[in-house]
Amino acid sequence: MFTFSTDVSSVLVWLVWIAAFVALFGSNEIGRRFKWAGFAMFVVLPIVLTILWLTTLSDTAYMDWFHLAKVYSSTAGCIGFWCIRHLRGTGKDGKVWKLSEKKWALCFPPLILAINIIEAVVRDFQVGALYSVPTIEFLHNQIQYYIGGSWNYMNGIAGILNTITITGWFGICIRKKTASDGSMDMLWPDMLWFWIIAYDLWNFAYTYNCLPGHSWYAGLALLAAPTLCAFTVGKGAWLQHRAQTLALWCMFAQTFPAFIDKGPFFVNSTASAAIAAAAKDISLTQEGLYPVASATPDTTALFVVSLLALLSNIAVFLYMIYKVIKTKRNPYTGDLYTDLNEYKKIKALAE
Repeated sequence: MFTFSTDVSSVLVWLVWIAAFVALFGSNEIGRRFKWAGFAMFVVLPIVLTILWLTTLSDTAYMDWFHLAKVYSSTAGCIGFWCIRHLRGTGKDGKVWKLSEKKWALCFPPLILAINIIEAVVRDFQVGALYSVPTIEFLHNQIQYYIGGSWNYMNGIAGILNTITITGWFGICIRKKTASDGSMDMLWPDMLWFWIIAYDLWNFAYTYNCLPGHSWYAGLALLAAPTLCAFTVGKGAWLQHRAQTLALWCMFAQTFPAFIDKGPFFVNSTASAAIAAAAKDISLTQEGLYPVASATPDTTALFVVSLLALLSNIAVFLYMIYKVIKTKRNPYTGDLYTDLNEYKKIKALAE
């Protein structure tokens, strides 16, 4: 599925992957547990880095629409979630108000999540339509290797289903403070393990299809960190963890793109490695697309991961329809999975 660089041992590449995972998990823990740290990471740091990307690092940072959309939309999500968790005050009538109790504010998390998914769905369909021949894309300070096919369309459909199955919008709540955890995480009781796993499979397939040189880190490590947190110390707050780790990773990748695009720790998909090998004599003299008709990449892994993503999201969609029919609940204005034990455990953590 992956091809490691021949410059270093696979053991070292695995150790770097583990280091990336630990850094993401640890940074998320700091950002969620300390109010000031979240503000510094997702308000102050992006402002400083934006200035660097537009000036000193303009020749190396990713400047294409997709990478920029990802870094700023994920950061916007983090800022919005921080506000939902921490903004509260006293009105003129003397009553205490909390942003987390405003229905209009609770529309923000599902909308920003849906926007991020649809951005990727559009890109999957775009790759499937444009790259029917193995192609190198040299554009906006980066090189990617593409081979479009049925896998892109399968995964695009999986992403649409994943968006439709975002349920329980107004059930979002805040974790109560305890002696062991004062994070005030943004809990989403209706966002349970089966939806998260379906999302992870879809998103990994997306990175494998459309960012093959990044899927080792931005696919596996970046998905594993928030999922592990949501299933352990940060139960019920997967979206918050996902947004924070994604924003931090995107900021890192924008600032140090060579970490994942060049050098000994670069990891590519098997299909992309075959395209690169077939195109080793091509000189990339200017930005553009370079078809590599001589390449014969093995697309089995591309097909399998996208099929798994599609099947898992079909299963979640059918389960949602079953619960809607059985309970006669609106899956968006109310919580749908209130009878499940995992839902009850998460709800018990709320204020």
